[in-house]
Amino acid sequence: MGLEWKSRAASARWGPAGSEESLDELAELASSAGADVVERVLQSRDAPQAATFIGPGKAAELAATVAAGEADVVIFDRELTPTQQRNLEKSIRTRVIDRTQLILDIFAARARTREGRLQVELAQLNYLLPRLSGRGVEMSRLGGGIGTRGPGETQLETDRRRIAHRIQKIKLELESVRTGRAINRRRRSAVPLATLALAGYTNAGKSTLFNRLTQATVLADARLFATLDPTVRPLLLPSHRRVLVSDTVGFIRNLPTTLVKAFRATLEEIQEAALVLHVVDMASPSATEQAARVGEVLDEIGAAHVPRILVLNKMDRAGAAAEPLVRRLSATGPGQTGGAVAISALTGEGIGRLLDAIDAALPVDPTLSVTLRIPAADGATLALLHQFGRVIKTRYSGNHCVVEATIPESLEGRLRRAGKLA
Repeated sequence: MGLEWKSRAASARWGPAGSEESLDELAELASSAGADVVERVLQSRDAPQAATFIGPGKAAELAATVAAGEADVVIFDRELTPTQQRNLEKSIRTRVIDRTQLILDIFAARARTREGRLQVELAQLNYLLPRLSGRGVEMSRLGGGIGTRGPGETQLETDRRRIAHRIQKIKLELESVRTGRAINRRRRSAVPLATLALAGYTNAGKSTLFNRLTQATVLADARLFATLDPTVRPLLLPSHRRVLVSDTVGFIRNLPTTLVKAFRATLEEIQEAALVLHVVDMASPSATEQAARVGEVLDEIGAAHVPRILVLNKMDRAGAAAEPLVRRLSATGPGQTGGAVAISALTGEGIGRLLDAIDAALPVDPTLSVTLRIPAADGATLALLHQFGRVIKTRYSGNHCVVEATIPESLEGRLRRAGKLA
């Protein structure tokens, strides 16, 4: 069930209007959650009804449609207030959920790591807290002693306090996860490895591209939000530089604010990246709008300063619309500084051009010729030299190994601080 506005003034006041494309996306979300969509309804109004969001006549019509289709749940394409949700359930006589609750259900089913589950639970509790409803005074706790026989703490207040305590506990646990991620990033920065973050609308093909670039086996599924937990893998560029590629959660139209806040620890991978690969499904009729929405979310999470390459994926399915779309998005793409590249992550077409674009967009790490004197037993340093540099000559002197090599300047600085340069 969607609601579109009759005027621009209503859209400015009440937020983005609903549309057939938005309902299509909601239907995909419902299918991803395991639902069978039997009917779609879009009403046009000047403003939402305070009590039921839609008008009373449309609510009665919807109740008849639900009864005829034997539907178990009605999903609204906007976030409902607790009062609207309760009134609609009474009127329609079936379960009513909104877009936010549907997305939270999908996230809860897909999260695999401890961090992902904590993030989803935090978003669910923040969503649930204003929607609690107690059973009234009969659930009260009475105080003991003279003069304390009045109504005590209600069950509703107890539930709210318990949820608030749980929210605080999860925030502390996620803060420790955030600290752990920061430590891991510092460790990675000690070795000269830049990080690339894949970002984009959900189902744009990020995981397929991630697997194509890194030969990983991350789940790549046509379902929305198939990937929630971030994965990091190494990639060797044509210049023989090694970088790390991070696959992140996809974005979506009207992404709930609670989810953006809850997934802060994950989205920080994008903030700290050296380059963002903004993946766009060029076969989608809403490709331009989706690209703009992702650009807005990247700005919201503080990643506006990170250079971007616009990766126009699924060119094998775009057909004749590919070239005009490439020109339009290349000219108006949101914030990209590394240009736009058209590819097909499924077939591999254009991947070479993408790797060259990444090489050109990443900051250059100059190489130096150095001579190092390291203990013969220091295998870790020898491995670094072979992995990130080019070893020219090796000779042994007593218990030490003297190595002549060409290495990146960033690695040279690290070795100099460790006192391993001859």
